[in-house]
Amino acid sequence: MKNNQLSIPTVWRPIFKEIVCAFVQKDFLLKSKPRFTAPISQESADFISEYIEDYGESLIDLPEGTWESSFCLWMGDKWDVLIDLWTESEGRSDLVLKAAVEEDGEDYLVTVEMVYVP
Repeated sequence: MKNNQLSIPTVWRPIFKEIVCAFVQKDFLLKSKPRFTAPISQESADFISEYIEDYGESLIDLPEGTWESSFCLWMGDKWDVLIDLWTESEGRSDLVLKAAVEEDGEDYLVTVEMVYVP
């Protein structure tokens, strides 16, 4: 791990598990409203859906092992987060979920930005 990369804080992990669970259920607009998550635009939802479909593998819920390789990076006013995604046939895949996390009072606000292969 590089010096400026930090592990995903334990308090954020359930939020990301909920987001990925929604994606596994094909809820790319996050209609299930995972807590502390900003609304996602139709354009972003379509992009994420198409990218995952083009990747050609089925996402699965995040296992505990994802936290060993996922990380966050402080950008001065928010955290950039990369979460490794897992698929049925590959286990940890090349896909990542990119998001931003901002403090919102005593809570957090997670904004999903994209899913892609870096």
